[in-house]
Amino acid sequence: MSSKGQVVIPAGMRSNIHEGEKLVIIENEGQLILKKISDLDDALREDIIFGKRTEEALKRYERGLFKEMDDKNFLKALEKW
Repeated sequence: MSSKGQVVIPAGMRSNIHEGEKLVIIENEGQLILKKISDLDDALREDIIFGKRTEEALKRYERGLFKEMDDKNFLKALEKW
């Protein structure tokens, strides 16, 4: 691993991975598993997207970039989300 956190994947192991393709790293009991997003099943893909959105929302909240709203407006906004 480089000082920038970059990892080299040997050429023989990346023949089915193309430039710009999105990958996910899954940590499992000390193992790191690298998978193409396109190979994940729909449920896991949705969970990853939801997790990313939640993390981004928390960062906005921590920076004070959030809105207060009543329950009706919240539910309307949630439906659009």
